Amino acid sequence: MSLIPWSPLLDTFDNLERSNFIPAIDVYEEKDNVVVEATLAGIKPEEVDINVHEDVLTIEGNKQSSSEVDEKNYYRKEVRSGSFHRSIMLPASVQADKAKANFDNGMLKVVLPKEKRAKSKSVRINIKNNGK
Repeated sequence: MSLIPWSPLLDTFDNLERSNFIPAIDVYEEKDNVVVEATLAGIKPEEVDINVHEDVLTIEGNKQSSSEVDEKNYYRKEVRSGSFHRSIMLPASVQADKAKANFDNGMLKVVLPKEKRAKSKSVRINIKNNGK
């Protein structure tokens, strides 16, 4: 890799060789669910693997390039292909076995029901004094 002098007009990321890409992800909570949305345009649902382990959601897969254009003919190449892997710590405990995923127009939406927790209650505990 050769050194490139810095210039404020030069987009440094244009010169990096990247074979992988990172899909954009939104994570938000609804009343009873944690929802994760990922932009996966150009990817087939069967090429995506979703896994939850200890409240960490992992989305991974592979985006194949469909064009056979020779790289040297590009003026600019920003659409990436290759494998991707995202792991997100979820903001709440979830019931992974009840999660549902939907894929529509390149948008993956994963809905994970929050773990039901027992309601907290206050209990007074008396202290026994062994000195008397």
